[in-house]
Amino acid sequence: MATITPVKNYIQVLKAQYDRLCKGKESLLKLIDESELPESVFNSNAIENSTLTLKETERILLEMKISRNVSVREVFEAKNLAQVMEYIKNKVIDTELSVELILLLHKMLMGNITDAIAGRFRAKGEYVRVGTHIAPAPEHVERMMESILLEFSSDHINYFADKIAKFHLDFETVHPFCDGNGRIGRVIINYHLARLGFPNIIIRDKEKLLYYRAFGEYKDSKNTKIMEKIITLALAESLHKRIAYLQGDTISPLADFAKINNKSIHALLNAARRQTIPAFREKGVWKIGNYKEVAV
Repeated sequence: MATITPVKNYIQVLKAQYDRLCKGKESLLKLIDESELPESVFNSNAIENSTLTLKETERILLEMKISRNVSVREVFEAKNLAQVMEYIKNKVIDTELSVELILLLHKMLMGNITDAIAGRFRAKGEYVRVGTHIAPAPEHVERMMESILLEFSSDHINYFADKIAKFHLDFETVHPFCDGNGRIGRVIINYHLARLGFPNIIIRDKEKLLYYRAFGEYKDSKNTKIMEKIITLALAESLHKRIAYLQGDTISPLADFAKINNKSIHALLNAARRQTIPAFREKGVWKIGNYKEVAV
C-alpha cells in the first residue's frame, strides 16, 4: 500500500508552512520539544505496560519525588528513554542510521536496567515472542538488520512516510533485542523524520490497539497501510501543533472552541482524529489554535 496523494499534498503544505515559520524561532521550537518530552516518554513506555502516569513521568524527569513507590526499573525506563530521545537530536544532522548507532541507543536505553543485554542484539538461544509472533532466530538478526537498513537507505522512489512505516514494521518483526525493541523502534521513527526536517511524532498508548493491528496486518498480508496512516496522522498533528505556536495563535481546548462556535464536539473530535482540522493533543486534551473555518 502507499499513502494517497491528497495526504502527501497536505503534508507538503504543512511542512512548507512549518519551515517558513521556523526561521528565527529556534528557541520556541526547543521549548515545545522540551514540554513534549514527558508525554513522548510516557506514551512509549505505557505501550510497553509501564504503570507510570504522565504526571509521575514528568516528576521523575524533573528529579522530583512521586507520591507512591514505583520500581527502580520504571524510574530508569523513564529517565533512559528521555536521554535517548534527547541524544538523537544532536546526531541526526551528520549521522545516518546504522547498526552501530542502534546498538548505542539500546545501550543507553537499557543501562542500569538489564546491563547484560544492553547494547547488543539477541545471542544464541535468546528467542523472543510478541503475541503470536515468534521473532527470527538470533543468528539471523544482524544480517536482517543490515538488510532493512540497506533497503531503507537505497529506496529513492517510495514516499518518505511509507518508507519509515515499512522500516518500523520490519524492525519490530526482526525484534533484534531481548528487550526494548518497541521503544527503540519508535525512537528510530523520529530519527528518520528528524533527518528530513520534520518534528517528532507521538504514537499514543490510547491508540495502541490500532498500532498492534498494524503489525498483525503486516505479518498476515504484508499490508503497510495502517502503519502508514498512523505515522501520517501523527505527523500532521505534530505539524499543526507547532504551526499554531509559531504563528502565535491563541490556543484553547477543542471543547471550549465547540461551545463558542456552537459546534458539535463529537463532530470536531472526529475531524481532529482525522486531522481534517488543525487540532492537536497536549497531555491527552485536544486543542486548537485560531481556526476560522469552523464547518466540519
